[in-house]
Amino acid sequence: MKYIVVLGDGMADEPIEELGGKTPLAYAKTPNMDRLSKLSEIGMVHTIPDGMKPGSDTANLSVLGYDPKIYYSGRSPLEALSIGVPMEDTDIALRCNIVTLSEEEGPFEKRVIIDHSASEISTEECSVLLEAAARQLGNDIYRFYVGTSYRHCLIWKQGQVVELTPPHDVLGQVIGAYLPQDKALREMMEKSYDILVNHPINIERKKKGLNPANCCWFWGAGTKPMLSSFQEKTGKRGMMVSAVDLLKGIAVGAGMGVALVEGANGGLHTNYAGKMEAAVKALTQEGYDFAYIHVEAPDEMGHQGSVERKVLAIEYLDERVVGPVVEKMEAAGEDFRLLLLPDHPTPIRLRTHTAEDVPYMLYDSTKPERHDWDYNEEEGLKSGNRIAEGHLLMDYFLGL
Repeated sequence: MKYIVVLGDGMADEPIEELGGKTPLAYAKTPNMDRLSKLSEIGMVHTIPDGMKPGSDTANLSVLGYDPKIYYSGRSPLEALSIGVPMEDTDIALRCNIVTLSEEEGPFEKRVIIDHSASEISTEECSVLLEAAARQLGNDIYRFYVGTSYRHCLIWKQGQVVELTPPHDVLGQVIGAYLPQDKALREMMEKSYDILVNHPINIERKKKGLNPANCCWFWGAGTKPMLSSFQEKTGKRGMMVSAVDLLKGIAVGAGMGVALVEGANGGLHTNYAGKMEAAVKALTQEGYDFAYIHVEAPDEMGHQGSVERKVLAIEYLDERVVGPVVEKMEAAGEDFRLLLLPDHPTPIRLRTHTAEDVPYMLYDSTKPERHDWDYNEEEGLKSGNRIAEGHLLMDYFLGL
C-alpha cells in the first residue's frame, strides 16, 4: 500500500457572498475531488491545538502526526533546516520576509504594510536585495541566509525567543504597533528600508507595476528543532514535495526525502504537474511508501484577498494534482490511500489564518465507499465525522 497526502495550504474558507454564499472550495469546479468524494470518507479535523497560533508550521506538523504541543519550537528554525543553516543550541532563528511597505514621506513607524510577499517576488531578484541588506546589517551576532522567494532567514547568536508579529496578520495596517520591542531588530528593519527603498531592482519593479520589496520583516523566532524520525515513528519511508522552505525543513528534521521540482515556487502558477510527477516517481520507482504533496497557492491567494485567484488555485490543484496522481497510481497498478485536506483556513475576509476545523477526504483504492456527498467544508461538517486532535489523523490514515 502506498500513501499520498495532498495538502492545499489555506484552502478552507468561509461562505462568500459573491460566490452565492459558498466557500471557494465548494464553488470551484473540482470534478476530480467530487468524483473521489463519492468513494471516500469525508469529515472535519482540528489541526491547531487549542491555545496555539494558527499557522502552516503548527498545522503541518499536526497533519504529519507530530503533536505541536510537544514538537513545535518556532517556525523559522524549521525553515533554517531546509536551507542548510547551521544552528547551535543557543541560536535563535527568525523568518526574514522581504515585504512591501508604503513609501510616503514621514516616520518609518507610520508606514503601512501593503504586501507580505512583494508581488510573490522571485528568488533571483530577492536574493540580490537580501544580500544588499545583509552587507550592511549582518555581523557575528546577526547572520542572514537566502531562502525562497520573499522568505529568508536570520540567525541571532545567543538570542532570545521574542514575540514578533507575522506580516500577513497585519496587511493594510500601520506598522508602528507591530514593530519588535527588541531595539536591535527594530533598528535593522528600519535600516533595511533605507537600504532597499531605492535599490535599482525596486525601481524597475515599480516601473513594471510590481510591488517593491523594500523592507526586512522579522518574525517566527524559535530554537533548534528536535523532531523524531518519520520512518521510525510510522514504519513508512516518506518524501516531501513542496516549494516552501518550512515544509522542506520539517521533512529534513523528520528524516524524510525532499524532492526538488524545477519551477515550484509557492505561487499560483507553480509547477503543479512537476510536483505530482515527483510524488508518483518516489512512490512507484524510488522505493518510498509515503508522499506529501504540499501546494501553497490557495493560502497565498487568501492572503492576497483574491476570491477569483483562490478559486483558481483550488481548480488547478484538482486538475493538475488530484486527478493525475490518482490516474497515474492506478495505471501503475499500485494500491494506495489518498488523504486530501488543508492545513488551516485562510479566509478571504481576514487575509490571514484561523484555527477552525478543516475538511478532510480519505480515499482507499482497495475499499471504495459509496456516498452522495461532495468534498467541502459544509459537507464535511454534515458527515458527522470529526478528529478532535489533528496529530492523530496520520496514524488513522496509515492504519496504525
